Amino acid sequence: MPRKNIFITFEGIDGAGKTTQAKLLARYLQRIGCKVLLTMEPGGEALSDMIRNIIFTSSFKICSLSELFLYEAARAQHTMDIILPALKQGSIVICDRFIDSTIAYQGYGCKIDLELIQKLNSIASYQLLPTITLYLDIVPVIGLDREVIKRKKIKSILQFYNNVRTGYLIQAKKHSKRIHIIKSTSLRQIQIEIRFIINKILKYAQIKTKI
Repeated sequence: MPRKNIFITFEGIDGAGKTTQAKLLARYLQRIGCKVLLTMEPGGEALSDMIRNIIFTSSFKICSLSELFLYEAARAQHTMDIILPALKQGSIVICDRFIDSTIAYQGYGCKIDLELIQKLNSIASYQLLPTITLYLDIVPVIGLDREVIKRKKIKSILQFYNNVRTGYLIQAKKHSKRIHIIKSTSLRQIQIEIRFIINKILKYAQIKTKI
């Protein structure tokens, strides 16, 4: 039987392919008999979805500190109402972004105090840490070519994402047992590597299934 209370997070800059890989992993785990909840941040429940809408579609400028508090508010509601109950019920929870995104984007990208972010992350997540974090690493100039970026509030898009990537890599080095760096290759090769890592956690033998 697979372990319960497994919390998997996907991280990476925009265009890294994490959302696609999270969906593929969820489908794979369901096919081999696991109970899976796939969710995302910000979002995943009603209030968090409203906050997501404010952050990404508002016509007015939101300062970096306000944006940080909005992300943390969305996380607190999402963690309490969705993630923790699912883990308690024995589901494997896969979340597209979690605390590491806030450190990378708001900390290294927007230059907000890292100690403040870490404190807020701990409070908003109820001190929940992922079992494992899969960081999809890609050079920003390549990732940004893959996705249409319309966030006009960010000056110097490329430099911003270079800073975010640096933040992720620092986090990965600091928390090497939890954060696995997966280099961007082909969609299939990335998923094979992800399944290998997750199967070891589940203590399953490798199971060949179509991607």
